[in-house]
Amino acid sequence: MPLSKLQFKPGINREGTNYSNEGGWFDGDKIRFKSGYVERIGGWQKVATTTFDGTCRNMLNFVTLASENFMFMGTHEKAYLEDGGTYYDITPLRTTLTLGSNPITTGTAGSGIITVTASSHGSKVGGYVTLAGATAVDGITAAEINTNFEILTVAVDGNSFTVDTGGLASSGSTAGGGGSVTAAMEIDVGLNTTVLGNGWGAGTWGRFTWSSGAGSLAGQNLRLWMSDSWGEDLIANLVDGSLYYWDATNGKDARMVELATVGGASNVPTIVRKVMVSDVDRHVLCFGSNPLGSSTLDPLLIRWSSQESVTDWTPTATNTAGDIRLSQGSEIVTAIRTTRQFLVFTENSLHSIQFVGSPFTFGTALIGTNVRIAGPNTAISVNDIVLWMGQENFYLYDGRIQTIPCSVREYVFNDINRNQSFKFFAGSLSSNSEVWWYYCSESSNEIDRYVIYNYLEKVWYYGTLTRTAWNDRGAGNRLFPQAPGTDGALYNHENGLDDGSVNPPVAVNAFVQSADFDIGDGQQFMLMNRVIPDLNFSDSVAAEPQVTFTMGARNYNGNATQSTENGNVIRSSVVSGTDNYTDQVQMRLRGRQMSLKVESNTTGVKWRLGNPRLDVRPDGRR
Repeated sequence: MPLSKLQFKPGINREGTNYSNEGGWFDGDKIRFKSGYVERIGGWQKVATTTFDGTCRNMLNFVTLASENFMFMGTHEKAYLEDGGTYYDITPLRTTLTLGSNPITTGTAGSGIITVTASSHGSKVGGYVTLAGATAVDGITAAEINTNFEILTVAVDGNSFTVDTGGLASSGSTAGGGGSVTAAMEIDVGLNTTVLGNGWGAGTWGRFTWSSGAGSLAGQNLRLWMSDSWGEDLIANLVDGSLYYWDATNGKDARMVELATVGGASNVPTIVRKVMVSDVDRHVLCFGSNPLGSSTLDPLLIRWSSQESVTDWTPTATNTAGDIRLSQGSEIVTAIRTTRQFLVFTENSLHSIQFVGSPFTFGTALIGTNVRIAGPNTAISVNDIVLWMGQENFYLYDGRIQTIPCSVREYVFNDINRNQSFKFFAGSLSSNSEVWWYYCSESSNEIDRYVIYNYLEKVWYYGTLTRTAWNDRGAGNRLFPQAPGTDGALYNHENGLDDGSVNPPVAVNAFVQSADFDIGDGQQFMLMNRVIPDLNFSDSVAAEPQVTFTMGARNYNGNATQSTENGNVIRSSVVSGTDNYTDQVQMRLRGRQMSLKVESNTTGVKWRLGNPRLDVRPDGRR
C-alpha cells in the first residue's frame, strides 16, 4: 500500500476539540518547535552542590569593574550574590546588639541548642542572626557559636531566643560566652506564599470576579525583591518596603545597607514598589513610593533621584530630582524598561514614562485603559517589544497594544491559581526566540507549569517544571540560562540532556501527542500495519538512544481510545553524520480515528521528529 506522510502543524493547539485540531499537535511536555518541527528541550544541571536559604524569586546578573560576575538572588529569607557557585550573604541587618556578660546558656547535655539572652532583640522565629565574639561554652566550640543561625524559638518576653549550633553540650544548663558577644540581627524574613482569606477590600481591586471572596482581611503578599544595577553597584528593594544599596568597593562579603543611611543621602524613598535605573540619562526611579515628607506609600507616585546620583532625592532648582503621579488607576503593579521608555502597568491601565529633559525631566502618557497584567514579574522586553501575561490573555506592545493570538489560552487560564500571581514570572530564551511564562496551576500554590511563545515562528507550547525565577544567558562565563528551584539550587538550563537535580542525573520525560486524524472525513475506518519513523538523534549521548512511538485508535471522537500499539525506535549507528535507526515499527490497529504519540524517558536522549510515514488503508464503513 502507498505510505501516507504525517505532517502536523507546528505548535500545540488546545482552543478547540481534539478532533477539530486534525493535522495538529494536541498535547506535549518538555518539547519545543524549530522550523516547524518538534524536538525535545535541553536538560539542566546544578551550578554547584551548595545551596541557598529560601525561595529565590528575583535574579540580576551584573559585572563589577574588577570583572567579578555576580548574580543577585533575592529570596523570601535572604539576599545573596552568587559567584562561581558560591553564595555570599548580603542580607541587610536590622540592628547589631552588644550583649551582656555570658549571654549564652546551653540546653541539655548532648544537645547543640543554646539560649541567647538579648534584651528587646525584636526578631521572630525563622529570622537570622550572626553571633560573634563568643568564647566556647560547655563543650560547644567558639567556631560553632560564632556563625549565622536561623532562630528556632523566641521567648514570650522578647528578651532571648534559641539557635542550634550543631555542637554537643557537655553538661547542659551552663552559662558562658564571655563579655564581648554581639548579635547581628538580619531584617525579618517574609512569606513564601501569598496568604488570602475572605473579606471585602482584602484583595487587589479587580483581582476577583464580582461577588467572589476577595482575600483575607489580614492577607499578605509573599516577600518579593526587585533589583537593578547602578554601574558596578546594586540597588534593590522589597516590594512595598525599603531601598537597599550594595557598594562593590566594600567587597562581596559586605551586606546591603538601607540607601537612606548612605553618606549624603537626602530624602531617599523609604517605601518602594519597584526600583529601576534609567541607563541613558542615569536616574534612579521608584515606581510607587512615599511622597517627599511623608512615610505613607502613594501607589501611583513615581519618584526619581537627581541625575548621576543615587542618594540625592530632594528636588531643587539646580538638580533634576522630582516626581510625577499617574493619572489613571489606583496602584502601580509593575514597570518594565525598554530602549526609549518605561512602560508602567497599573491594575487597569498602561502608561509610558520618558526622559524629556529640563525642566520636567520625565513625562508620562496614557497608552491604554482596561489593560491588565497577571503579576509584577509577568512582563518582559524582547528586542524592544514588551510582552506580558494578562489575566485572561497574552499581549504585546510595539507602539500599540495587541493581543497575541494564543492556541493554548483556555488551557492556561482555565487552570491557573491567580491567588499566587506574585509568583508568576516571564523569562526569555533568546537562543530559541522564546518567551517562557511560569505559573501555578489551579491546584498548586507553587509554580508547576510553564507556557512558551516562540515569537519568531509565532507558535505556542507548554509543559511542567518548577522554577521560581529566570535569567537568560548572561555576561562573561554565564553561558547558559539560569533558574533556581525550590530545592535551594541554581540550575544551568539547556545544559546536557538530563535532569541534574539528583546525582546521578535522571531522564527528562518528554512527549508530544497529535490530535486525532482520519481519512475521508471519517467516513471510513482505517487499518494500519506499520509506521516508518523519521527522526534525528544527532545530539544524543546515549549509546543507543530511543523513543517510543505509540498509535492510538478509536471509533468515534466521543469515545475513549479503544486500542493502542507501541514500539521503540532505536538508533543503531551514525554513518557520515546520518542516524541509522529502526526501519519500521510494526503495528496493527483499526479505527475511524488515530493519533500519534512520541515519547522519550531514558537518559542521554535528544530527538527531533520529521515526517513519519503511515502504512494505512481504508477498511470499510462500519
